Amino acid sequence: QVQLVESGGGLVQPGGSLRLSCAASGIRISEYTMAWYRQAPGKQRELVAAITSGGRTNYADSVKGRFTISKDNIKNIVYLSVNSLQPEDTAVYYCNADHIYKNAYWGQGTQVTVSS
Repeated sequence: QVQLVESGGGLVQPGGSLRLSCAASGIRISEYTMAWYRQAPGKQRELVAAITSGGRTNYADSVKGRFTISKDNIKNIVYLSVNSLQPEDTAVYYCNADHIYKNAYWGQGTQVTVSS
């Protein structure tokens, strides 16, 4: 059974930082493109950052320079370091595992709220 379990979200003031984690079981993240998406109230889910099996990364323009995606293939965990958070970053952040030949998987999400 595949599980992606996100953690690390919370309430943070503008300008603050968090590190989100996505612990995977049932798959080897080294074989997947791993990504973080977010969904704000009333908005569509959007891609935030992704990292390929080979380690290549890409980011949404809105988070470039502030967010960093990384992974530990041994621990089977994907991270998203989020810095200089702004109220518009408030959303539920979801972990995604994607593979061209296999099923895709989603985590249950972790809430990030940026407010003073």
